[in-house]
Amino acid sequence: MENSIKREMPADVLEKLNLKPFESVEIGHPDVQRVAPKVHVTAGENKVVDSIEDVVKATLKDGMTISFHHHFRNGDYAFNKVMDVIIKLGYKDLTLAPSSLTGVMNDKVIEAIKKGVITNITSSGMRGSLGDFVSHGGLKNPVIFRSHGNRARSIEDGEIKIDVAFLGVPVSDPAGNANGQDGKAVFGSLGYALMDAQYADKVVLLTDNVVPYPNTPASIKQTQVDYVVKVDEIGDPDKIGSGATRFTKDPKELMIAQMVNDVIVNSPYFKQGFSFQTGSGGAALAVTKYLRESMLDKGITASFALGGITKPTCDLLEEGLVKKVMDVQDFDKGAAASMAKNRDQQEIDASWYADPHNKGAVVNNLDVAILSALQIDTNFHVNVMTGSDGVIRGAIGGHQDAANAKMTIITAPLVRGRNATVVKNVETVVTPGDSIDVVVTERGVAVNPKRQDLIDCFKKVPSIHLVTMDELQELAEKQVGTPKKLEYTDRTVAVIEYRDGTVIDTIKEVKD
Repeated sequence: MENSIKREMPADVLEKLNLKPFESVEIGHPDVQRVAPKVHVTAGENKVVDSIEDVVKATLKDGMTISFHHHFRNGDYAFNKVMDVIIKLGYKDLTLAPSSLTGVMNDKVIEAIKKGVITNITSSGMRGSLGDFVSHGGLKNPVIFRSHGNRARSIEDGEIKIDVAFLGVPVSDPAGNANGQDGKAVFGSLGYALMDAQYADKVVLLTDNVVPYPNTPASIKQTQVDYVVKVDEIGDPDKIGSGATRFTKDPKELMIAQMVNDVIVNSPYFKQGFSFQTGSGGAALAVTKYLRESMLDKGITASFALGGITKPTCDLLEEGLVKKVMDVQDFDKGAAASMAKNRDQQEIDASWYADPHNKGAVVNNLDVAILSALQIDTNFHVNVMTGSDGVIRGAIGGHQDAANAKMTIITAPLVRGRNATVVKNVETVVTPGDSIDVVVTERGVAVNPKRQDLIDCFKKVPSIHLVTMDELQELAEKQVGTPKKLEYTDRTVAVIEYRDGTVIDTIKEVKD
């Protein structure tokens, strides 16, 4: 069985998981029935409990689905504290459904899998030792990888049913009014956790900072929370993010960033009130710098910036070059601190951000998205999930979601080390080529042939060197050679969903 982009689909896996093959990037206008959580009515009881063990015993049973958020990133303490207790108490056959998995969680997840505590995972991504473990067949059932918008859709449509959400927060009052803007381990927006708080049957907050009632602003509200657990430390703020993400000095990244800026400025979308989303990598941050200069030069301001937010984006807000920042996650301390003081930096949940099955997500209003890639192929398909060795080492994140923009730009060097970035066929399709408009490398700019309007625009610009994807692929192959074909077993270790819940690709177990 093949889907519409000719990726082979294992029929038995799709049937077992009740999934359908990917057909199109067009979402259409379906009528969707939302679900609601089961609520245990609380009237005046104290929600503060003495220990994680007490709350786990009160809420969890074998076979349930548990969730966490990843806003603390590698500064997260909540996940391992909870999992230690769950493993010690001997729970079995749990489904782990976090917004994403970060490196600090890897060892504990592997331990839980080996002991039969976790048998299913759905996440945005995974890296490091856990990605390697799963890629070599370590998990009983295939992982389901979903974008941030698709996770929101799956929760709201009832495909992910969260029994207990364990949500670490920097501050809460005894009733459960919490935010990410105050306390010691501040991380800013709680965008991804807001879905869990709204739809989980049981919501448990963990915090090292219980303040008097009522705590405001309240991103998570007492109407959603069942228990509050006071812990010694909830996270390490120095590992959440350190100041503004460093501006790159790499000449190749700076060259790519300048070329991306030329593409944006000479496109039909660079006009008063345009909107954009950038990533947090070196080239993306450099684009923000160059874009700032172009906006000042042309007297243009943006209506909004979207996505995971960094301090350079918040600086544009402070200068008045961006009118609003729509913030689902903060990538550094500067962005988190900005949210606490700037009312025009709007916290949004993952549904508002990118759910394709609601009454209008913010990504639908994006003019320009600048995204990265591990691989891009000659059909413009993008891989952000597996490395050149076939091992899981990335995350969908908001990649598929932001690619809904009117002009989606992929930035990447032609090669990384001895591995080609532009290839004939990517190892794993995450974002389909129909969503990609422009690819920018240090060796030139390739425009999707479906976008003849952009090709006509850029032909007139001397600073934009137009090439084809075939030419870029040949240049890359000439530089690093043809890699040996990877070997996989027949076993499926992961399923990649498109943002509408259809299957765009699968990942096979890597042969030892």
